Amino acid sequence: MTELKKISILGSTGSIGKQTLDIARVNGDLKITALAANRSIRLLEQQVREFRPEFVCVYDEQAARDLKVRLGDLPVRVVSGMDGLIEAAAGTDAETVVGAVVGMIGIRPVIEAIRAGKDIALANKETLVCAGHLIMPMLREYGVRILPVDSEHSAIFQCLKGEEENRISKILLTASGGPFRTKTREELQYVTVADALKHPNWSMGAKITIDSASMVNKALEVMEARWLFDVPIRNIQVVVQPRSVIHSMVEFEDGAVKAQLGTPDMHLPIQYALYYPQRRYLAGERLDFFSLREITFEAPDPEKFEGLKLGMEAGLKGGNAPVVFNAANEFAVKEFLQGRAGFLNIPEMIRKALSQVPFREDPSLTDILEAEQETYEVLKCLQQ
Repeated sequence: MTELKKISILGSTGSIGKQTLDIARVNGDLKITALAANRSIRLLEQQVREFRPEFVCVYDEQAARDLKVRLGDLPVRVVSGMDGLIEAAAGTDAETVVGAVVGMIGIRPVIEAIRAGKDIALANKETLVCAGHLIMPMLREYGVRILPVDSEHSAIFQCLKGEEENRISKILLTASGGPFRTKTREELQYVTVADALKHPNWSMGAKITIDSASMVNKALEVMEARWLFDVPIRNIQVVVQPRSVIHSMVEFEDGAVKAQLGTPDMHLPIQYALYYPQRRYLAGERLDFFSLREITFEAPDPEKFEGLKLGMEAGLKGGNAPVVFNAANEFAVKEFLQGRAGFLNIPEMIRKALSQVPFREDPSLTDILEAEQETYEVLKCLQQ
C-alpha cells in the first residue's frame, strides 16, 4: 500500500492552492490535513468536502462562522484569525506546509511551521523578502527545508541539483516583461486595471499579476533568490525572456550556463516541490522546439519599470528596506485595484515610503511587523 504524504495548504482558494489540489487529485498519495483561506468560503467548502481535511482556517472571523454552519455535517474543526492560520501551519501532523497566502500575513505561520519541524513548499515571496535573515538560520536549527514553488526559483533549484560543490558566478532570473513590455512610460500613465490583469503567458491571482505588470515581482524574486541560494544581489541579473519557456538560469564560475525550460505551467514546480527529489509524470503540453523556433532576450528598462529599480536598491540596502518596499507595494497595488490610484502611482508610493519610514539595520520579527504598519500609516497620510 502506498504511504500517504501529509500536506497542509495555506491559501488553498488562490491560484497556487487550487493547482496544488489539482496535483493531490491526480496523485492518490497526498493527504490534505489542513486548508486555510481568507474568506472564499463557497470554494473552501467544496474543497473541504472533496479532500476531507481534519482542520480548516478562514482568516476572516465572520466568514469562519459562516463556514462552520455550512460544514455542520462534517467532523472538521473550523478556526479563524492569525492563531488559526498558525495552527493550520504548525498544529497538524503534516510533513510539508504549502505557503501560498498572499502578503506578509504568511510570515508568522511559516516561522511556526519551521519550529514545528515542517518542510515548507514556499510560494509566498514576502516570507523571505522580509524575514530571510531570520528564517534561513532557523532552517538549519530545526533541520527542515524550504522547497521553492515560484517557477523561477524552482528552475534555479533544479539547475543546482548535483552542483553543490561548484561555485555560482551569476543567477539569471528570467522575466516575461508582463503585458506592458512594449509600452512607453508615457503610455503607462493611462493603463487600466483590466489592461494590467492581462498577462501574456501566465494565469495568476490579481495581486501577483499586477506585480508582474509593474515588474515589482521580479525585484521581490531577486531578494528571495538572495536568501534561497546564498548569492549576493549584485550577482543576480534580471533577463527579459518574453515567451516564458526558460524559467531561469545559473552561470557557474567556468562560464557554463544551465537553464530549466518548460511550458508556463505552475503545476510542474508545485509537484516538484511536493515530491522532491522524485520526478513524476505530469500531464500537459510539452515544449515543441520546432514550433518555438527561437527564444529572444531583452534587458529590463529600470526607468520605465521603476519598481524593479527601487526593489533592487532596497535589497542592496537590506535591513528593513525590503519590508518597507514590500508593504508599500501591497498598499499601492490595493489602491490601484480599487481604482484609487493610477498604475504609475505604484512606484511613486514605494519611493515615498522608502524615504520616510525609519531605517532599521537588523530587524526582529516585531520590527518587521512594525515597519509594515509604519509604511501603511505613511501612505495613508499621503493619500488624504
